[in-house]
Amino acid sequence: MTEAAAVSPEGRISPRDAGIWNDEQVRAWRRIVDFVHGQGAKMGMQLGHAGRKASTRPPWLGRASVPSSEGGWQSVAPSAVAFGDYATPRELTEAEIQGVVTDFAAAAKRALQAGVDAIEVHAAHGYLIHQFYSPLSNFRTDGYGGDFDGRVRFLLEVATAVRAAIGDEVPLFTRLSATDWADGGWTGDDTVRLSRLLADHGVDLIDVSSGGVSTAQRIPLVPGYQVPFAQWVRAEAKVPTAAVGLITEPRQAEQIVATGAADVVFLARALLRDPHWPLNAARVLGGDIEWPIQYVRARLER
Repeated sequence: MTEAAAVSPEGRISPRDAGIWNDEQVRAWRRIVDFVHGQGAKMGMQLGHAGRKASTRPPWLGRASVPSSEGGWQSVAPSAVAFGDYATPRELTEAEIQGVVTDFAAAAKRALQAGVDAIEVHAAHGYLIHQFYSPLSNFRTDGYGGDFDGRVRFLLEVATAVRAAIGDEVPLFTRLSATDWADGGWTGDDTVRLSRLLADHGVDLIDVSSGGVSTAQRIPLVPGYQVPFAQWVRAEAKVPTAAVGLITEPRQAEQIVATGAADVVFLARALLRDPHWPLNAARVLGGDIEWPIQYVRARLER
């Protein structure tokens, strides 16, 4: 799975981010997808829009907004309220919101042209879609704000448009922040309710993460700290879930799936730290390793 590929230039988190908003990018992604397929693996693409967290510096250059003089741009959001010390975003009009929905659908089509096997809508971590459904960042009084139904409307429209764009056979995931970890914010109960609606709008799996929309968040960082949310959504909303977050050991991951806490475990940093994690997991758990044909061929040649 790629990390967030921006659906428009202004949807990038930083000026250095990848995107999927034009045909040149389709050709560039195709080379990567073809390589992944050549190794016998499948590939998914995560689609995102950073909203008020856009036009910011990469973390290793310091977390701050990038001014226009250095290649930055005006960020947008459901409401003109800044995230921490970032630049104040411009509030989107209803027509512009519809334009972003169209951008997600078009990006999904391009992702399929690049050959990806699954699509994930990134609706977590304080980015644009999360900014709409969280009461801590959405202060609109029109049909895209106010109560629960108004705040989740944008995401449901994105899910519907993306599903229509990719057809019925391509898996569609949605990453949600199950809680804002802040007073007055989005809650686990809200996530269960939203997950049911997303399933009705064509989403196959909920990727359950948390946080990111408030600088006042207080997150209890312990191994598997988000797994209970995945289990909650799976049990109450009756939709498949993925568990993420400080899942680092093979037996820990196996227990999550074996006990029914989630249907699948998604790994990110653990794989960056150890690209051989799957091989080590097979060794620890006693699984069989099906070596790709090029390894078998090399062994025979030796």
